[in-house]
Amino acid sequence: MEAKSSTHQKLKPPHVVIVPTPGLGHLIPLVELAQRLVIHHNFTVTFFIPNDGSQLLPQKKVLETLPQAISYAFLPQVNLDDLPHDVASETKIVLTLTRSLSALRDSVKLLAESTRVVALVVDIFGWEAFDVANEFNVLFYYFFSTNAMGLWFLFELPKLDETTSCEYRDLPEPVHLPGCVPLHGSDFVQHVQERSNEAYRATVKMSKWYRSAAGIIVNSFADLEPGALEAYKEQRQVLGLPPLYPVGPVVVKTGMADVLGENECLSWLNSQPEGSVLFVSFGSGGTLSSEQMNELAMGLEMSGVRFLWVVRSPNETSTSAAYFGDQGSNDPSSFLPRGFLERTKELGLVVPSWAPQVQILSHRSTGGFLTHCGWNSILESVVHGVPLIAWPLYAEQKMNAVLLSEDIKVAWRVKMNDRGIVESRDIEKYARDLIEGDDGKLLKKKMMELKKAAKVALSQDGSSTKSLADVAELWNGYKN
Repeated sequence: MEAKSSTHQKLKPPHVVIVPTPGLGHLIPLVELAQRLVIHHNFTVTFFIPNDGSQLLPQKKVLETLPQAISYAFLPQVNLDDLPHDVASETKIVLTLTRSLSALRDSVKLLAESTRVVALVVDIFGWEAFDVANEFNVLFYYFFSTNAMGLWFLFELPKLDETTSCEYRDLPEPVHLPGCVPLHGSDFVQHVQERSNEAYRATVKMSKWYRSAAGIIVNSFADLEPGALEAYKEQRQVLGLPPLYPVGPVVVKTGMADVLGENECLSWLNSQPEGSVLFVSFGSGGTLSSEQMNELAMGLEMSGVRFLWVVRSPNETSTSAAYFGDQGSNDPSSFLPRGFLERTKELGLVVPSWAPQVQILSHRSTGGFLTHCGWNSILESVVHGVPLIAWPLYAEQKMNAVLLSEDIKVAWRVKMNDRGIVESRDIEKYARDLIEGDDGKLLKKKMMELKKAAKVALSQDGSSTKSLADVAELWNGYKN
């Protein structure tokens, strides 16, 4: 009896290391995952966060609110001065992790001396940390923060690389990923569109690394992507793929969003009729050209629909600032059409740079969301039952827009003219139809069904809850 007690004392509680790559959008879902592991499965968690020199205050605000069982440390800042000015953001993200590996190795070594580290979890771009997990004999898991369709694309990419030679946007036929709607090459993720680009080669390499993982945790759920997830289950062993655990939707909670900024626009929402407001936001760094911003402003004004618009100054060159939270001018009157703010002051509210998205999407007055199709934003919309106008800008957002508009059918995808501009008359129609039209009611109905399915997936006996419990059981039983 005493021997058993002694053995039990030696077996320390399981500890998980999580390594997010730069960007608040990468950190937040991992924070929510960590809280589930702590609250529901009694793990302790440590975040080791690579530092590319960008603004860390938002990350610190989020991390400081976490339970005592979750600790964190920022790794020493890496030097990226040797990179060209126009380097792809994905390349910068990967190199930030690569150049942090020595510091990560030292940090994990120190932690492993005092705790029972069982798993190292990284996000989409964290594959080079595999060797660190291997060195300390801990399980290596990916948290794939987008969807199963995107994961299938990643696994199919080496085959496409070998069997085609043209740029993917020039592929004559759509690609059929297992269990997914057909995908045109022009809708592939942004960083594979130039095959000569370093980011493209890295993505092909990344696909091969993913096969070495002990498992992949994906931010999706059974009723959101039944075809893709079922196909994975059926073909995994034949294709030699790791086990897949759908645990979504993993999204920021309303309480967590409170720490990220002031909520001054919520009082305006409180005075609007139920379901009457179109929320317009392109993410933490999505930017439009001056011409496109003018068209959007005119379209909103012509629609007569109430709107809450989070604006950033036009940026004619950058479409990848989202990872690093780059901000433009804070004065909308300096870049919106002359007189627009005055003419629409009874109709809409323009908010510079940032707004509390989760609170807005959960507000009774919000009836629709014009979105850049970032996966975090999509899942937040699903959780709160808000139908979408899909306006993808960069990264994997075009692929997400295909999923939303052609498969799940909870969004309309905007159409662009031959100059890549969404015209004001089309924006007017999208806005009016979504908020006031019968077709908009159909989208809303479908999204409310998904909202219920998401709630069921996260319930005590739900598919996502069971999936995370399966992971926790494996980690609990792991002896390194």
